[in-house]
Amino acid sequence: MATRIDSKKFRLAAASLLSLALLGCATVPPSARSPRDPWQRVNRGVFKFNDVFDRAIAQPAARGYLRLPNPVRTGIGNFFDNVTYPVVIVNALLQGQLKPFVRDTGRFVVNSTVGLGGLFDPATHCGLPYEDRDFGQTFGKWGFPSGPFVELPFLGPSDVRDALSRIPESYAEPWVYMQNPYWEYGTLLLYEVRERADILPLTDQAEKTFDPYAFERNAYLQNRDFMIQGPKAENGPEEELKELQQGGP
Repeated sequence: MATRIDSKKFRLAAASLLSLALLGCATVPPSARSPRDPWQRVNRGVFKFNDVFDRAIAQPAARGYLRLPNPVRTGIGNFFDNVTYPVVIVNALLQGQLKPFVRDTGRFVVNSTVGLGGLFDPATHCGLPYEDRDFGQTFGKWGFPSGPFVELPFLGPSDVRDALSRIPESYAEPWVYMQNPYWEYGTLLLYEVRERADILPLTDQAEKTFDPYAFERNAYLQNRDFMIQGPKAENGPEEELKELQQGGP
């Protein structure tokens, strides 16, 4: 559920995390402790910071985005899915998935040409569906351990492996190659707003639980485990997630 960033934003987040770590003193409910979250006290401090920023800026922008006409939002979504698709293509190759690599390359070419730069999605109708791969998933399939859960400033839930994977991923994103700062930051801002709008339903669901932080953490870990391990992923986070949805143990 964490969004992609450029290298400048990653350095800002890392500096903010260091500052907030010195202030992390949130109380940890016993029922929300997790062996995958040994830094929970600091993480909860960062989560509170993120929540203030999210409620004040990110959520209003995302809800405003949802008021755009549906065809406009569809075109924006198609465009960003396509322009960031080289990340998926590269990671298919790094994971040794040659057929998906060819299929993903074909999808990118079709949507970039027939789809008018990605505004339309004819590739899906041609049997070339959208796939989701990233460097964190690749590192996991290579056998790198996930490390502890970590809440990143502005970026939300992650783990050490996924946080580090943002560094090579930032160089596969289109924004780092834009020479015009207005286009770079303008399109990046719109991309982030669209990404935030996509997870508003999860936010609304988390706010109904007795511990939104633990809900977000467990939802993230469960999703990442499934992306890397598939159906063989352990059920620990899933069981904790059900408890949070039901109001706690």
